[in-house]
Amino acid sequence: MKPILSLHAPPAGHWVGDGFPVRSLFTYNDLGQKINPFLLLDYGGPMHFPPTTARRGVGQHPHRGFETVTIVYHGEVEHRDSTGGGGIIGPGDVQWMTAAAGILHEEFHAPAFARSGGLFEVFQLWVNLPAEHKQAQPRYQTLQRTGIPVTALPGGGHLRLIAGEYGGQRGPACTFSPMNVWDGHVAAETAVDLELPAGHLAVVVARRGTLRLNESASLEEAHLAHLDTAGTRVRLAAGAGAGTDFLLLSAPPLEEPVVGQGPFVMNDATEIRQAFADFRAGRFGQMPAAQR
Repeated sequence: MKPILSLHAPPAGHWVGDGFPVRSLFTYNDLGQKINPFLLLDYGGPMHFPPTTARRGVGQHPHRGFETVTIVYHGEVEHRDSTGGGGIIGPGDVQWMTAAAGILHEEFHAPAFARSGGLFEVFQLWVNLPAEHKQAQPRYQTLQRTGIPVTALPGGGHLRLIAGEYGGQRGPACTFSPMNVWDGHVAAETAVDLELPAGHLAVVVARRGTLRLNESASLEEAHLAHLDTAGTRVRLAAGAGAGTDFLLLSAPPLEEPVVGQGPFVMNDATEIRQAFADFRAGRFGQMPAAQR
């Protein structure tokens, strides 16, 4: 089994705009330095929002040098960006936005969800781009729930393949480097063994319920484990109750410097300064007019 290198409890929460109450399970300033290409993971919610006619979320802001991956479990997120990309994603859907050379975007609760209110729960993952692709053209991928393959696991569990492959199936996300982004469920009182490619580092997060990992560690809700590149097998076991929902990330290490400041992640400080200069000069494009 893959050795467990470290275990991490969730930090205190904070708000991103007025629509995303998040706990940053890791960032590019801490664990993200060791698990590159994975830079940041925000767990938004779960939180119940009352109905409103106001727009909840975060307005126009820039990114460069990486990708954002938003996985919705409850609620709806509306996205717009300076490439003209965007749309509304709901439970089970994923948006994969490539900022690359530079993008402006905004994220709000979708209007229908804001009016009705309800439970809101999402993950947002930041994925680093290799140096050779940091100046690629920005793009946006909508990965609808119905297009994400699901592999059955023993006891009634399942594995959703957002990126990467397992059991002869491949996730729909187009990535710049090899990786697995798997969203799954282990049925109550069941253990499953998952095989990862040789040389992959891995991160396992218990989203709902508790998880026994590799017969040696227990993860409570919103806790995570960092696993070594050695070995290929990960054992996940759920206790009694409703079972455990989890997120598993794996990839070969991207052995390049990670230098981040705010919404930009590059390879050195000079590139960070250039990102700020390009943003101030308006080189990230313009947001299209909102249609409401």
